[in-house]
Amino acid sequence: MAETSASRAWVYWLLFAGLGALTLFFRLLPLGGGASGLPAPDVTLCLAVAWVLRRPDYMPAPLVAGVVLVEDLLLLRPPGLWALIALAATEFLRARHTLMRELSFVIEWAVVAGVMLAMVVVQRLVLFLLMAPQPALGLALLHIILTILFYPVVVAVSHYLFNVRKPATGEVDALGRPI
Repeated sequence: MAETSASRAWVYWLLFAGLGALTLFFRLLPLGGGASGLPAPDVTLCLAVAWVLRRPDYMPAPLVAGVVLVEDLLLLRPPGLWALIALAATEFLRARHTLMRELSFVIEWAVVAGVMLAMVVVQRLVLFLLMAPQPALGLALLHIILTILFYPVVVAVSHYLFNVRKPATGEVDALGRPI
């Protein structure tokens, strides 16, 4: 029984890494869009947040940090800054996943939206303090708003396609700890 739970976690770790690589691949493709196109939502961030709130055992912190760090390096963002912010946000939500299990999806979505907006504010504040170049505020806000709006789609796909659901009351992980 414990072996199947542990192997199932490995499958989801590999699935998240693969989905992160796939979304990064599509973000790097020159598909047009140009100056008038909308920025793509951050699907990797949506996946990480949705999976941390539903099954925190499927999303270890080093995996989140590693996938987002690779994105930082390949998308030419300041190395490690967004990875650190994403790690802090997912750990903040991980600490509250038992509370979030009891809440409705609309409230969960509002909390996630608040956390994502706080992430952008922290990133802009750090870049301002370091006097580093920043993307335009309107573009950054549009990007995070589209990410927030895309969150329910990621949750639905995770739920129905990948079977990542909120654990039942009393369910335990591979080590016998309550989830």
